[in-house]
Amino acid sequence: MSNLSRARQPPTFGLPWPELNDGLFYNDVVRAADSRLTLIQFYSSKHNNSAPPKGWLQRIENGQITVDGTVVTDPNTILRVGSELVYHRLPWNEPEAPYLVEILYEDDDMIALNKPPGLQVLPGGLFQQRTVLTQLQWWASKETSSLVCQGPHPVPVHRLGRGTSGILLCAKTKLAKTRLAAYFANGTSHIESSSKTSVDLCATRKVIKIYRALVTGIIGEDKVIIKQAIGMVQYPGVAKGLYVATSSGKPSLSKVEVLERDVHKNLTLVQVEIQSGRPHQIRIHLSFIGHPLLGDPLYAIGGQPKFFGSDSVEDNFALDGGFLRPANPVPGDCGYNLHAYQVVLSHPTNSEVIKVTAPLPSILQTNQSAQAISTD
Repeated sequence: MSNLSRARQPPTFGLPWPELNDGLFYNDVVRAADSRLTLIQFYSSKHNNSAPPKGWLQRIENGQITVDGTVVTDPNTILRVGSELVYHRLPWNEPEAPYLVEILYEDDDMIALNKPPGLQVLPGGLFQQRTVLTQLQWWASKETSSLVCQGPHPVPVHRLGRGTSGILLCAKTKLAKTRLAAYFANGTSHIESSSKTSVDLCATRKVIKIYRALVTGIIGEDKVIIKQAIGMVQYPGVAKGLYVATSSGKPSLSKVEVLERDVHKNLTLVQVEIQSGRPHQIRIHLSFIGHPLLGDPLYAIGGQPKFFGSDSVEDNFALDGGFLRPANPVPGDCGYNLHAYQVVLSHPTNSEVIKVTAPLPSILQTNQSAQAISTD
């Protein structure tokens, strides 16, 4: 096994974000079922998750939509079958996000990054440029390696929540991307409760993910196995719905080990191995057993959101015509303490067992390890 947990200080890359991003262009083609709709009817019905009707009206009158290459500002323009529509989302200043990323491991096929909290992995919502993917694109364009320059730029093969820090695996070749993605999909679809070693597990599951988390309350048992299913419910401000603990969801498995209990502060430091990889699984599972992550703005005891109230009314919209930021917490909000600490995987091309470890934030270190570091 290649153990990279005690590597020297990892290299760092990243460019500062520009004040404004480049904006976006969204393309549509009018189909037969949508013919005879007006321009405002088309956008307010087909893309109602992007903006309320009055927001789309503003965008149309602002000249941000073209029909067959011509700017159209009349919202009552009748559409014809086959017409090409383009909506230009104007450049905007994205919310603050870190930009420096550490390289924990790299070879010709893959790269393991240490993602800082607050940095989104892939474009979505307000974050279209300030992402790990963008930094990888910029980094690859500056590399002198012929592999990087001639091939596609590295791409993440899984996700971490914006507020989660730690190991993010990225593929540098098409083969590595296909195999690593299959590793994660297989781990989620085949949930088992065996207690094999990491090396044994890599023979069947190919990838093992271990996290550190700080939760509220004192967990009494030293080890807890959580098998609560995770599914989606409607939630204001989240167009596709919010993942929560629900009996109608998909099977999920988390193995929790208590590392330290702080009775005075009413906190427990835990290590979590997730055998499945449902979105927000650790946050949901730990809150489900009554111990939400310290600082989690979204999930409360029971694996449910803290707030289910209605969101802003239709007449309120942002300067770009879109919906205002939801009043209630949403999944991308940060503040919780969760770190992807260690990944053990079978290398995608040579099957060597690789172990990568990301340095722990001080708040997620045990007292014993923190004392050892301070005396080094």
